[in-house]
Amino acid sequence: METSKNSTNTSLFQWLGLLEDSDQPSDSTPPRVITLLASILEKMIQKNKKPHHTRHNKDDEITMFHGSKAPSMSIYRYTERIHRYAQCSPACFVAAFAYMLRYLQRPEATSTPRRRLTALNVHRLLITSLLVAAKFLERKCYNNAYYAKIGGVSTEEMNTLERTFLFDVDFRLNITTETFEKHCLMLQRETVPCDSRKLRTVLGEITCGCQAI
Repeated sequence: METSKNSTNTSLFQWLGLLEDSDQPSDSTPPRVITLLASILEKMIQKNKKPHHTRHNKDDEITMFHGSKAPSMSIYRYTERIHRYAQCSPACFVAAFAYMLRYLQRPEATSTPRRRLTALNVHRLLITSLLVAAKFLERKCYNNAYYAKIGGVSTEEMNTLERTFLFDVDFRLNITTETFEKHCLMLQRETVPCDSRKLRTVLGEITCGCQAI
């Protein structure tokens, strides 16, 4: 049974592009995990989009990750840009995805504003979570100044974003094997049509990119 599970996980990791492929040139198409991550983030943004032309919802928390307006670069191009220049392993993008959900899923109280992913904060949250993931998982990592250039922010802002993000997730950066696999499955489901009647699974309330966070 364990052998079968390991085989399934290996196939999933290969399909997402998380395992090195000596036959694949380094300048080839980005691994599938990059496209799927951008897709699931975009769906979350669309789900949270306001029906009116109001900038913010009074029930939403406004943080330093929010910009005054949405960047002109799409989240697809932004994710590919980070992958191209940061040169961190594809596994970092899975970890970054998990970190972003931890940030958004803080315990809510009735008097506490909600944290939602929008076009105003997704870019800063993504570059920050990738920086944190690379530092935590990789043996070597570019410094904050380099990530700031990739992300289109100042070094000072990058430093502040990283510090704020770490405190907001209570420095919970460890990701178990089970958690990593669950987030891989969430990304894999981006290739399958979403059925709102099947949202409650082992992943809990967040089971696919079609559901708001």
